[in-house]
Amino acid sequence: MTDAASLTAHPWFFCGIGGSGMLPLATILKGHGAEVAGSDRSRDQGRSPEKFAWLEQQGFTLFPQDGSGIISADQTLVASAAIEDTVPEIVRANELGCPRMTRAELLARLFNASGYGLAVAGTSGKSTVTGMLGWIMYKAGHDPTIMNGAVMKNFAGPDAPFASARVGKGPVFVSEVDESDGSIALYRPEISLLLNVSLDHKSMEELRVLFRNFLRAGKAAVVNADDVEASYLAENLPAALTYGIDNPQAQIGVVSDTVEYSPTGLRAAVVDRRESTVHPLVLNMPGRHNLSNALAAIACAAEAGVPVEHAVIALRGFKGLARRFDIIGTSPSGIVVIDDFGHNPEKCRATLRTLKAHEGRVIAFFQPHGYGPLRQMGHELARTFAKELGPDDVTLLCDPVYFGGTVDRSEGSERIVQMIREAGGNAEHIPAREDCGRRILELARPGDRIVVMGARDDTLTDFAQNLLGGLA
Repeated sequence: MTDAASLTAHPWFFCGIGGSGMLPLATILKGHGAEVAGSDRSRDQGRSPEKFAWLEQQGFTLFPQDGSGIISADQTLVASAAIEDTVPEIVRANELGCPRMTRAELLARLFNASGYGLAVAGTSGKSTVTGMLGWIMYKAGHDPTIMNGAVMKNFAGPDAPFASARVGKGPVFVSEVDESDGSIALYRPEISLLLNVSLDHKSMEELRVLFRNFLRAGKAAVVNADDVEASYLAENLPAALTYGIDNPQAQIGVVSDTVEYSPTGLRAAVVDRRESTVHPLVLNMPGRHNLSNALAAIACAAEAGVPVEHAVIALRGFKGLARRFDIIGTSPSGIVVIDDFGHNPEKCRATLRTLKAHEGRVIAFFQPHGYGPLRQMGHELARTFAKELGPDDVTLLCDPVYFGGTVDRSEGSERIVQMIREAGGNAEHIPAREDCGRRILELARPGDRIVVMGARDDTLTDFAQNLLGGLA
């Protein structure tokens, strides 16, 4: 029995099945024929009911998070490595002797068994590049399986509103791979794509080891020549394919004087320096970081055998991802509301720079995605908001998202706001998100751009939509 077949030969139970990492993985496993059930604390709390209703319509059996869904020692429990042992599913699974896997362990097993894995790694841009690369491979006829942390608009529709995964019949498996828990070491890619390296969940020393090993695990490597850390880690990989906007040595690059940015998209002439060919890129996503993301996807596809010309044409039809600079709408008075996944310094910096490249005041709302991450990257986050925004712009922080558990909550958003102010920024701490919403509506005036940022909370999109609805 092959590894992939062995994974579908017994039932599975996902603890936290609605999570951005769990839902697509459960979808892929079920798409291969496995019996999949699950529970989620958010479902029990009445959050995102439409998502869980859709999961049930797709044939997933859902249970309260009370242990009642763990009924057999044949079930494999998929749960976060950090989940508390007191969670009822964990207690019940231990009683029955159920095998247990983390999300990352299961994804690595599926990925490594696929036949042709394209792994997208880096601190920022993974989901966007995974969506771009998956779309290119799909348009090139490879029928790929795609594992993403965000809803891919190209594959979403009335029957698939939460399309963060695609189950294909071909051997190509495109997936973002995570370094935050060290699980990146589990993957054996055909091609390792490294976008960038900067401070996030781990120290730079730890990140360098993880990403260096990741590059060497692939049969081939694609690296961002503009990123100092990524280039350094690839120094002893002479065969690595490089891409970049600024580095003239990058094999896949752009003709510098052809780049045009608009508030909603960009244009550039992409040059393949291996063949001295030039191809016009039109992308319906704004920002320099998305030009870099597009080059990354084009380069990785080229390494997989897709001509640059075909990749560039495919990206003209790329619709983007939910919560990645996702323009919710514009009010009658011209106030634009944007929903964005920015949650670490690098992602927030890219979003804020894209906004500040064009006219209009910025009102930036940020919901930290946990107390632990806030302690790890709080100083850098504060510097980012203070540096990237001007004196007329406003940053508002509510308290970090908290779904229960034993995390240390002694240091919160008020500390970040104080640091932003000390660095010269204009920031306010309002503990409750609803009160932040009322304050934003008080502040907003014609021509403003309101950006809602944060991770691990699907209801942020609802918050952004409600803001738009409340604007005159």
